[in-house]
Amino acid sequence: MVMSVWDDEYGISVHARHQTTKENISEILKGFQRDEDTNGYEILRVKGWDYPALVETYQKASSIARTEHIPVLIHVQELTQPQGHSTSGSHERYKSKERLEWETEFDCVAKMKEWMIANNIASEEELNEIDKASKKEVLDGKKAAWAAFTTPIKAEQQELVGLLNSIAAGSPNKVFIEKHANDLASIKEPIRKDILTTARKVLRLIIQESGKDQLATWIEGYFAKIQPKFSSHLFSESNKSVTSIEEVKPKYDNSAEEVDARLVIRDNFDAIFSKYPEALIFGEDSGNIGDVNQGLEGMQEKYGEFRVADAGIREATILGQGIGMAMRGLRPIAEIQYLDYLLYAIQIMSDDLATLQYRTQGRQKAPLIIRTRGHRLEGIWHSGSPMGMIINAIRGIHVLVPRNMTKAAGFYNTLLEADEPALIVECLNGYRLKEKMPTNLGEFKTPIGVVETIKEGSDITLVSYGSTLRLVEQAANELESFGISAEVIDIQSLLPFDINHDIVKSVAKTNRLLVIDEDVPGGASAYILQEIVENQKAYKHLDSEPQTLASKAHRPAYGTDGDYFSKPSVEDIFEKVYAIMNEVNPTKYPSLY
Repeated sequence: MVMSVWDDEYGISVHARHQTTKENISEILKGFQRDEDTNGYEILRVKGWDYPALVETYQKASSIARTEHIPVLIHVQELTQPQGHSTSGSHERYKSKERLEWETEFDCVAKMKEWMIANNIASEEELNEIDKASKKEVLDGKKAAWAAFTTPIKAEQQELVGLLNSIAAGSPNKVFIEKHANDLASIKEPIRKDILTTARKVLRLIIQESGKDQLATWIEGYFAKIQPKFSSHLFSESNKSVTSIEEVKPKYDNSAEEVDARLVIRDNFDAIFSKYPEALIFGEDSGNIGDVNQGLEGMQEKYGEFRVADAGIREATILGQGIGMAMRGLRPIAEIQYLDYLLYAIQIMSDDLATLQYRTQGRQKAPLIIRTRGHRLEGIWHSGSPMGMIINAIRGIHVLVPRNMTKAAGFYNTLLEADEPALIVECLNGYRLKEKMPTNLGEFKTPIGVVETIKEGSDITLVSYGSTLRLVEQAANELESFGISAEVIDIQSLLPFDINHDIVKSVAKTNRLLVIDEDVPGGASAYILQEIVENQKAYKHLDSEPQTLASKAHRPAYGTDGDYFSKPSVEDIFEKVYAIMNEVNPTKYPSLY
């Protein structure tokens, strides 16, 4: 790889002396320079205004990278900023008179002209003609591009103006409608906001009139036509989207043994690497020791260091590498050791990965799978569950929260047939729990966006996911002995969320809802509640206030007691449900406190 640092000595308006030690990035990176005895980068420096030196330097860099397979860093120095950092500001505000004079003298275009004249490549007159012709070509191209952009908008403008004048003719609000139409028609270069704003304001004037339906239909049709120009392809719209992959249930033979759950995930990875030669996994402790929970035990020995690899403790870099690999056609699984550490990579996930399909209208994809583990443990740095932060930062990436390793393995199998990125959060305290070993490893698939009813009930719907779900199941069983029948639903997938709207069907039966998770109050539980009550319209079926039970606002405290007093416990869940039922029938369920 050849990397370029284009250095104009400024970061926005701040000079390099405030940005970089020694004011020189290549000087700082000298320790990375390779020598005869050690690996490293080849670091080259060149002046940005010196065209022949640039050509020579890049040819040298290309030869080193391609023939020796050595990364090369080119530090391109003494560059100018013709207009400063952006056209919205002026570099005269932060550059000295001497610096501005130097930039005029050493402007790259001016220096290129000098070199071409000095080497008899072209005369000054010829270059001036080229300059003149180039400016005309750019201006003509600008005009053509602007016309191509504005022409359909102007047609939409005229269409609406005609419709409004037609409606105005038979309206008691004719004067006001015609004013809106005339104001819109007078805009020489309208944008679509102008068009829709006008239409929607007129709609208010004719709520009780015959033209209302016609205008409302036009507005709805306009939204249907135009909104996709701004909002399409957040997720894949191809036939390989995650929701197009059919569920395949795990199969078991009659002698299926109960094993440590980490063996299920390990053996499924074995099947994956055997089935998909383009699949690989890398990350913190993924290689030599087979990950911290032994879910990759023996995989590096079997498939080699290139496909099962260790990486340094640098989460943002791991994500960046994974994105690059996925864009080049590989199927990487990037491992971040703990969910808490994902926060170091959130910016890369949010800005680069989550937006890739959206900002390219589906023309670029990076189906990277991010593997991590989280939720319940005992300690402030390894037991966080910041799911609300995550799901609100990475829309465009699927967020999957399996309750056990079989479900997790099924998610990996599903995603490897799809063309979308996803985050899988395995249960940190689930690797030593017992699960049956499926016989169709690498083949069974957990559906994405589909909930699962773990226990049926009639009095209240309990919704949760991940490690907390086991506590919910235990509490539900204890509630049975008090005559309370709780239905337990495993969300499984936070993004997308319950695409079949199965949770509202449960609420329609029980008429009560409690969401339990171990994020902070107002975190993932608030998102889940909105999905159910607002988007699925469960409010229509509720006889009691919908409620949430989350962790305390602080990070989990240390030890088993820290977990108990920080996150929802079986007793917390039991008492929360009991209190809801006490409100329903105080006689049958007298107050506990």
